[in-house]
Amino acid sequence: GYTGGRSMLRYYIQPKRKMRPSKRTVRFETQPGYQLQHDWGEVEVEVAGQRCKVNFAVNTLGFSRRFHVFAAPKQDAEHTYESLVRAFRYFGGCVKTVLVDNQKAAVLKNNNGKVVFNSGFLLLADHYNFLPRACRPRRARTKGKVERMVKYLKENFFVRYRRFDSFTHVNQQLEQWIADVADKRELRQFKETPEQRFALEQEHLQPLPDTDFDTSYFDIRHVSRDSYIEVGGNRYSVPEALCGQPVSIRISLDDELRIYSNEKLVASHRLCSASSGWQTVPEHHAPLWQQVSQVEHRPLSAYEELL
Repeated sequence: GYTGGRSMLRYYIQPKRKMRPSKRTVRFETQPGYQLQHDWGEVEVEVAGQRCKVNFAVNTLGFSRRFHVFAAPKQDAEHTYESLVRAFRYFGGCVKTVLVDNQKAAVLKNNNGKVVFNSGFLLLADHYNFLPRACRPRRARTKGKVERMVKYLKENFFVRYRRFDSFTHVNQQLEQWIADVADKRELRQFKETPEQRFALEQEHLQPLPDTDFDTSYFDIRHVSRDSYIEVGGNRYSVPEALCGQPVSIRISLDDELRIYSNEKLVASHRLCSASSGWQTVPEHHAPLWQQVSQVEHRPLSAYEELL
């Protein structure tokens, strides 16, 4: 048998081994107005004097590579949908398909291509008339265009800008930087800028609906006997005529609480902190106070008759 060392054996057989073929990647280019790719990234920066994590949604047009970014405190469904609404408004139109990762805001289950989409995401798709698509699990290259943009933002915008007054300020700075820098960078494979390619793609975008999709949080509450509903540990007044009835609520991303009965707006409040407790609009309870304050008035002679 062979009595030599392993190094000599490897040296001997290396030239005789078949070369393992490398995986080939075919670049997939989409037609103008056909696809938008969506993804989230996150960085740590300073907002309002506090070090915190900033989540940012990147929505990239497949043909032109033009993108829009929306910074938010969370990556939940409401902020995901809001990022797409703002992107469509920014581009002035909508694409035919939107490709997303398997985040719960969009995809509940993806089993070998059998995708169950989040009902809220399907409502968004119906509102803007696009076809939702989900990446195959563990196939990051499926949405390579948008993932490159996430990296591009981290290595450029968030290196240059590290301090912001608020999330509104982050988004203002992002839009300005995109217009001044990102839209004007040359794409090596095309020898054109995203701005130049978008001039062609814009003609192929679908028109926007008359109204934006409502991205606010939705839920049902029951009005208590004292004419309040509870939201987040606090109580908010409702017109007394709705005591004991169910109402629907919507909470916008800027913390406005809207209360509806049979799809009619009946009350609105600003969300308060957990320690605030009660929020009351006097007009809501005026009939109740009127009932309490109504006391029968009798002349003094009526009491004298009892003596």
